[in-house]
Amino acid sequence: MKHTLIELIKRVQSISHLGLLYTRDDYDMERYKELKELSHQMIHGITNEPITVIDNYFNQDKEYITPKTDIRAVVFNEQNEILLVKEKSDGLWSLPGGWADIGLSPSEVAVNEVKEETGLDVIAEKLLAVLDKRCHAHPPQADYVYKFFIQCKRVGGEFASAFDIAEKGFFKKDSLPPLSLIRVLPEQVQLMFEYLEDPLKPVTLD
Repeated sequence: MKHTLIELIKRVQSISHLGLLYTRDDYDMERYKELKELSHQMIHGITNEPITVIDNYFNQDKEYITPKTDIRAVVFNEQNEILLVKEKSDGLWSLPGGWADIGLSPSEVAVNEVKEETGLDVIAEKLLAVLDKRCHAHPPQADYVYKFFIQCKRVGGEFASAFDIAEKGFFKKDSLPPLSLIRVLPEQVQLMFEYLEDPLKPVTLD
């Protein structure tokens, strides 16, 4: 129910944003501003994100709002174990990755995130999946997110410390640690193992 409600609220917020962007009527402008403020209050009530954070995120006066892009690197070792990192922020595990950076391709982001979070050197090999976070059972959040899963091959490096990562390691398919569900779901990690078992499996969309 929460997921459905927050997506409806985001849609209302998007409509209010576009109204503010294109309307030339003062009366409509005031109504769209009020609608925007109400949508922010509702998102706050569901996600507990501070109002200031929500306001800053959606306060893009001259820009059409589009989804954010989350890049996740998928790295297996010779024992068919998958690389995971333990986030200091919540003490839970995820695939290495994070928000896409302007000026870097998705492959470059994946490679950089693995290096920064683990110390390992990898090369990006292929895209495995592009998922709309709305379509999966992640906890609700203010951002609308597309998730890219990119298979990478280890070519060197050694585990090293990172400021936002508590631990890192390789895990077998049937012995995954507790996952950070806002970042990655168990079924998504299991999907990555399907690509290990079937390299010809087509890209998963949505």
